[in-house]
Amino acid sequence: MTEKMFEAVVIGSGFGGAINACRLSRKWPGHVRVLERGKRYPLGSFPRSPYDFARNIWNVPHENRSNFQEIADEEQHGIYDVRSFQNMDVVQGAGLGGTSLIYANVFLLPPDQVFAHPRWPETCRREHLGYYYDVAKSVLGSRPIPGYDSDDPETKPSDPRRRVLRTELFREVARKNNRESRLCDLNVFFGNDFDNPLPIGEQDENRFGALQTSCVYCGECMIGCNYQSKNTVDLNYLYVAEHVHKAEILTECLVEAIVPVDGDGQDDPAADGAHGYRVYHWDMSEIPLKDQNPEDRPYQDLPSTLTKRVIVSAGSLGTTELLMRCRDYLRSLPNISQRLGEYFSGNGDFLSFALRTEKRVGSTYGPVITQYTDYNLFKNPDPKRAFIVEDAAFPNIMAWMIEGIRPGFSRTVTILRALKDFARRFAGGRQAGRVGSSLRLVMGDAASDRTAILLNMGVDESDGRFKLGPNNRIRLDWPYRNSIALYRAIISSGAAFARRVWAGLFLPLLTWTWPFRRNITVHPLGGCILASEASEGVTNSERSRFGEVFGYKGLYVADGALVPSAVGSNPSATIAALSEMVAEGITEEKPTADL
Repeated sequence: MTEKMFEAVVIGSGFGGAINACRLSRKWPGHVRVLERGKRYPLGSFPRSPYDFARNIWNVPHENRSNFQEIADEEQHGIYDVRSFQNMDVVQGAGLGGTSLIYANVFLLPPDQVFAHPRWPETCRREHLGYYYDVAKSVLGSRPIPGYDSDDPETKPSDPRRRVLRTELFREVARKNNRESRLCDLNVFFGNDFDNPLPIGEQDENRFGALQTSCVYCGECMIGCNYQSKNTVDLNYLYVAEHVHKAEILTECLVEAIVPVDGDGQDDPAADGAHGYRVYHWDMSEIPLKDQNPEDRPYQDLPSTLTKRVIVSAGSLGTTELLMRCRDYLRSLPNISQRLGEYFSGNGDFLSFALRTEKRVGSTYGPVITQYTDYNLFKNPDPKRAFIVEDAAFPNIMAWMIEGIRPGFSRTVTILRALKDFARRFAGGRQAGRVGSSLRLVMGDAASDRTAILLNMGVDESDGRFKLGPNNRIRLDWPYRNSIALYRAIISSGAAFARRVWAGLFLPLLTWTWPFRRNITVHPLGGCILASEASEGVTNSERSRFGEVFGYKGLYVADGALVPSAVGSNPSATIAALSEMVAEGITEEKPTADL
């Protein structure tokens, strides 16, 4: 029986993978396969119990991670993939939908000066990307939270359930600090009619046929939305790819190797991809990887797919690591540019906290981000100190954890106060069974309700570099000192915010304190950047071959690895726009919002 030759294999299912799966399967129905390492997460399936939540991580012993030593031998296919490097930790998502499952929903275009960076090729400057931004924004249903007005901070929702105290507090602080706060466009479902939001909690099919729930303001966006209120790519691009265009989606499949083939379909590492590729993967859907003898089993023995094209969309780290291993370890793609792994950026991410604020923040309510405040990113740009500050919600499970770890002395005082109140009521002949006030004394003021989280992102130097480590896994060299002016400006603005809200304590990210100087990013970019030639980057910026890996035909990258520098804003919009351009170059069909 003749082996099926697919038109395309897409590796990964985040923004870049989902977009290309949809566009390519529309061009070639039934002839596109998606390989995703993570699991599917249908309605209501994201973990919430402490036991399951603690194990909702990606940990495959074969990859020799050092993050979770206490469970190093325990294989987990959870959603959080945490990578620890020198001076930088990276968090990314694993699951059908990629990082869109746990991102903060924001669709925000970068300022014009970002595209003036010399590493940005002419073909993907702002004026050329505009159309693709618009298409992606329409598909993802981006809009601000209902009831507020970017131009009028005094406008409040008429429905009290749509009031988000955190939004109002951040906008008030911005005004007092002479900064501009704007509402974010959010990829969140409030119904199909933007002018008339669906009541909170009511369900409806979105324009593509997937069932969603009008946002319930639970603050759980970054741990997976169990209501399907986030417009994650599994509910639009991937939904249409699978249900309409018959793309074949395989989950818990970890790609091990990409090998060009010759005219007879046989592996030929010396070939340039003109005859296609064979993609080898581990199937972990039934048998854990650790039980498949991964250390001694050659990749040639693994399940494989024969395909004319490969689109690598495994995220900045995953894509760079896979291509680097194929080039330098497996030697199956030896001709990839030597620029592979260069120009990593953490997109200026920085996290800080204002604790014990005078006013309630309500940080467990509402979409996880609702506004951004500009600090020299959009107006009066400062190339060394350009960033934005976004508000952040956190889920109730974390709020209870915070209450549980409050200092024991504080807890003892409140319990003694409650017992004293109970005794006073009993001695006075009042009804001891009325425990409402005593319970209130035990709980006290919830610390989590007076905690403001500041999510910052900005324009760092984008000068990190990936290398292949001794175990043939990726390593990152991040020269944080080169971006220290940005980090100091961010910390200074956070301290000013804390003073404005009369916070008892301002706390930058603990791992950033001396001598650790260890930052964390949820927006890794670069590693396979676009360029006009192989001496400058890894992927082709020519429109007809956009995203194609130099030296190989039909091998593409479509994810954050393409991005030549930090964008300063949430990068998902830019990744989506660039990925739409990759798909257009492959299919020769201009994309529209009608999938």
